[in-house]
Amino acid sequence: MTVTRPVVVLVGPMGAGKTTVAALLAAAWGTSVRDTDADVEAAEGRTISDIFVDSGEEHFRALERAAVERAVVEHDGVLALGGGAVLDSATRDLLAGQRVVFLRVGLSEAVKRVGLGSARPLLLGNVRGRIKALLDERTPIYEAVATDTVDTDGRTPEEVADEILRKVAVPIRDGP
Repeated sequence: MTVTRPVVVLVGPMGAGKTTVAALLAAAWGTSVRDTDADVEAAEGRTISDIFVDSGEEHFRALERAAVERAVVEHDGVLALGGGAVLDSATRDLLAGQRVVFLRVGLSEAVKRVGLGSARPLLLGNVRGRIKALLDERTPIYEAVATDTVDTDGRTPEEVADEILRKVAVPIRDGP
């Protein structure tokens, strides 16, 4: 079995711009884009918020782990992971040997991008406080799995994508 690898895997917290930047990179490289949050929603036929509410975070994380595992093996384009995917040790193991870019976003910028009225299940209650706690918890993990880090604060998605394009050499692939 030939194992394909994503050109690059984007990780980072909500509000970092993973999905948007992934689409820009895929267009620039002439490849496809895949988002594991979208994979989970498509497989379940419901939103991540609904999965959290109806089935709980543990169930969602199991679905997410399976989606990442499939994507890392099947997908050879640009891959964006959900913000909490790296919390799972099996997922971190899958990322070993991959080109992983951490899209870093600061607290103020993340709050602006996500919005204080966010319907995201992990942000119920004090949105700013929850985002700070998530950043504090997850940033060391993002840094540990990343081969590159790109700061996104005060930058457009195009500027972030341009930096990644400069940093990541994409090998020319033979055939389909």
